[in-house]
Amino acid sequence: MRRAHSLLLSLALFGASSCSVQGILFRNFAPLFTAPRKVENKVREPFRKEVRLSVLWVGHATALVQIGDKVILTDPVFTDTVGMVSRRFVEPGLDPANLPPVDAVLISHMHFDHLSLGSLEMIEDKVRATIVPTGGLVYVPPYRFPTVEVGPWETWEHDGLRVTPTPVKHSGFRYGVDQSWMTESFTGYVVEYDGLKVYFSGDTGYDPAMFKDTGKRFPGIDLALIAIAPIAPREFMASKHVDPVEAVQIYFDLGARWMVPVHYDTFVNSLDEVGDDLRELRKVMATQKLGEEQVQIVAHGEQRVFLRR
Repeated sequence: MRRAHSLLLSLALFGASSCSVQGILFRNFAPLFTAPRKVENKVREPFRKEVRLSVLWVGHATALVQIGDKVILTDPVFTDTVGMVSRRFVEPGLDPANLPPVDAVLISHMHFDHLSLGSLEMIEDKVRATIVPTGGLVYVPPYRFPTVEVGPWETWEHDGLRVTPTPVKHSGFRYGVDQSWMTESFTGYVVEYDGLKVYFSGDTGYDPAMFKDTGKRFPGIDLALIAIAPIAPREFMASKHVDPVEAVQIYFDLGARWMVPVHYDTFVNSLDEVGDDLRELRKVMATQKLGEEQVQIVAHGEQRVFLRR
């Protein structure tokens, strides 16, 4: 019943939207007849005792972050579609069965490709707590784990792990009809543990003052997971989604040591072709004289170790 409800709502929203959105919907028909690309040599044991800081990119906005003995999972999506409409180009880079115990799941906002109730059901027995932005609690049904609503600049803390929601520029509604009152249910996050800081952007448009403020409040961010897409159609995406130029500017504004790009080449959610977003990012890296030591491109299913104990 929940899946059918999601499908009807998604179709209604697409039908009521602009020609650009209808074009994106049309692009989802081709993948109906092809299976998502397989990820070879998936990591089976992602928790590693020797790691102080690592990231495994599952795909889209889903990343498994290990900071010492703590594990954080961002916007978990393990389903083949989101909203029963947007389909995968590539399968998840980690099988849910191989997920280690997760100390905190971070939900950036309520859209179907970030708050996936079906995915939370898959991993329910592995999650210790889930954090949602202001107003988000009403969208999360009861699970075995606690779900905590945390507002901007407030801090949730457990066993030395600190999670602080930070302002971003996006939208917080889930069903369209709720956009008039769901005006604050979107966020980025800063995670602090063991002397390290990790930033997760969620989805966001660009606002220089906003990201510079985050960088000032949290000096010395070690790693920034920043969305770089969708790009096209730009007139439709620009207010809510940064492109690679703006994503790199966020990296500069934050003053982070490393950047890992996310939110690209996973679902059909724009007019971008597979590879477009990384090509644009590499152009920006060349222009800004950024090497792959600073902006580290992690493949689907790859686990990148930044620091060892």
